[in-house]
Amino acid sequence: MSDAKKGHTPTKKEIDSVSGVETTGHDWDGIKELNNPAPRWWLWVFYICVIWSIWYWVVYPAWPTLSGATEGTYGWTQYKKLAAEQQEIVDRQKAYLEKFEKASFDEIFKDEQLYAFAMAGGSAFFKDNCATCHGTGGMGGKGYPNLNDDDWLWGGDIASIYQTIQFGIRSKHDDTRVSQMPAFGIEDLLNKEEIEKVVDYVLSLSDPQNAAGKDFTEAQGIFEQNCASCHGEDGKGLREFGAPNLVDSIWLYGGDRESVFNTVFYARAGMMPNWVGRLDENTIRQLAVYVHELGGGETGKTVQAAPVEVPEAVPQEEPVVSEPEKQGQNELVPPTVPVETEVAPSEGAEVNPVKAMETLPPADNTETSGHDGE
Repeated sequence: MSDAKKGHTPTKKEIDSVSGVETTGHDWDGIKELNNPAPRWWLWVFYICVIWSIWYWVVYPAWPTLSGATEGTYGWTQYKKLAAEQQEIVDRQKAYLEKFEKASFDEIFKDEQLYAFAMAGGSAFFKDNCATCHGTGGMGGKGYPNLNDDDWLWGGDIASIYQTIQFGIRSKHDDTRVSQMPAFGIEDLLNKEEIEKVVDYVLSLSDPQNAAGKDFTEAQGIFEQNCASCHGEDGKGLREFGAPNLVDSIWLYGGDRESVFNTVFYARAGMMPNWVGRLDENTIRQLAVYVHELGGGETGKTVQAAPVEVPEAVPQEEPVVSEPEKQGQNELVPPTVPVETEVAPSEGAEVNPVKAMETLPPADNTETSGHDGE
């Protein structure tokens, strides 16, 4: 198709009578284009960008090749930068880790630097490995224990928490904690009427209003014959068996009548994985300190946990340790926390130990002292 048929009529260059600028010499249905030159500043920016792109091409990796890519004169890559930053973190932590792995839990609680180091690392590891079930603040949910209260199945002292994290509950590890409540309804150990009576009696233990005007003589007898061996005659539970306290108002699977009935009829069997073999020893110890300090940890027996070699396949997340000004050496009073408890979710403030970590002074390589329990 010719230019004439397209509506384009070639013309000679001419000077526009209005602007006084030469045209490009083209005409589209009477519309002509002025031939204004590009602004000088725009040309300079364009030339600078061309020069900068050539410099970038020479200095940094730029062009792909059959064997990889051009490395550039600096040899810089994002992978090298990441590796350098990770190594910097490891180097900054090294002094703390050397002290931490040799210190007992008592020494960690008494040493301000090690305590802050454990809390910062434990917070990071908790969010990566535990928050899926227990929540970022450790408040748990239905079927997942609240770690902020002081209601414990297996004990809330640091040694018990450490053991629970190591071996889990009903996990595949040989040393796992195991408790098994019979399914009284499914296994025909009690009929429905007897279960109803036991449920009423159990609910009366935690709420006296449920006992008003009721005779629990028969129900108490059923409880003593079938439940007291684990939960105790007073219903306060026995930690030796991981049996929950039925006297408080803290429930793991719900404290309404239907939930308690289902627990007695079908039983419950929650599971917590063992972390030994998945996480290195220092990580588990930091988690134990962090969980203990969430709000419900107890004082009691302590344990000297020896460091173990970390399998190469197990990735380690390194918490950052900063080195600002030294704070006053005030003795820390350790708080408290739980691992598997018969609890329902409740409100609890989330600990933010990372902020404390930011104020750590440079690590002191002198040996820590003190071996007595809390």
